[in-house]
Amino acid sequence: MKNYLNFETDIKDLETELDKLKDPYNQEGLSEIDTNKISQIESEIDTKLNDIYSNLDPLQKVLVARHKDRPKSEYYIENLFEEFIPLSGDRFYGEDKSVLTGFAKFNGTSVLVIGQEKGKDLESRIHRNFGMMRPEGYRKTIRLMKLADKFNIPIILFIDTPGAYPGVGAEERGQAEAIAKSIECSMEIKVPTISIIIGEGGSGGAIALASSNKVLMFENAIYSVISPEGCATILWRDPTKTLEAATAMKLTAKDLLDLKVIDEIISEPVGGAQRDKDLTLNNTRSYIENNLNEFSSMSRDEILNHRKNRFLSIGRSEGFTQHPSDIGNLSIKPNFISIIKAKIIKNRKTTMLTIVILFFIFGIYYLL
Repeated sequence: MKNYLNFETDIKDLETELDKLKDPYNQEGLSEIDTNKISQIESEIDTKLNDIYSNLDPLQKVLVARHKDRPKSEYYIENLFEEFIPLSGDRFYGEDKSVLTGFAKFNGTSVLVIGQEKGKDLESRIHRNFGMMRPEGYRKTIRLMKLADKFNIPIILFIDTPGAYPGVGAEERGQAEAIAKSIECSMEIKVPTISIIIGEGGSGGAIALASSNKVLMFENAIYSVISPEGCATILWRDPTKTLEAATAMKLTAKDLLDLKVIDEIISEPVGGAQRDKDLTLNNTRSYIENNLNEFSSMSRDEILNHRKNRFLSIGRSEGFTQHPSDIGNLSIKPNFISIIKAKIIKNRKTTMLTIVILFFIFGIYYLL
């Protein structure tokens, strides 16, 4: 059974009528299939989809990103990679089912695959904690990213989460520290990392896995520091102002590409990724392949510098630096006090000896 969003009622009615026409054993008994009528309705559906999806507002994009039928990480892992070997546990506390991790082959090349998984139905969503990772999930990804770095294996990450799990237990086990360590690890490793936001990229739960060389984003996905509902409640104390919040946050793929927060947009079929999963899969495969090829000729240090410069360049397009190529050499200009402090620390033995001698001289002077 298909699920429809609240702005897709016309499409729902047309597709219901189309299904009846395609079924010769309808309620009126055996009837002849009217192919002309079927073609006409199919054409109307295509026109409606184009009209609706070419004029989506940011809040409607949020609803599409959260669509129940939208392909999840598990679907991409099963269909894009071969010989996937799932790996579990953080070696500190336990296993987090909301994130799938393991080594696999992509076009014959070994890769580490990490995917936040929301689940397909109510049972699997509860099992996966609705894609909200706990500290042990982030620590599991850190462990495996370091392992991939050791053996020079590229990393591909699928992002789809409303945010990190905010429960008491997660906070007690160091949720914030785990997210920070995940970002730190992502910025330090020297293998290519490609993050793909396939649905909802929410808060630090997404950033923890999106500190990559390349951040790709599906056309109807979202990426934001907070949900529109949460933003509206905090800023306006009115949860009905979600459209204003979604617009102000610039959370759509087009806005984020303009801001250079993401690198590329993966196109979707008209009506969203759930309407043609095979086409979505082929598009994703093509983007992964192209980006992996881009890094294949780079050394480990060049990959690290590419990632560092990518994040340093965000927000600098209006002239903070005259030459973007100089971004990697950005540094804080030291003042007089910091220079003296640095010299004292560098020559601390000589400094301590000088202080002792001065105390000794002043002591003798006052005694005499």
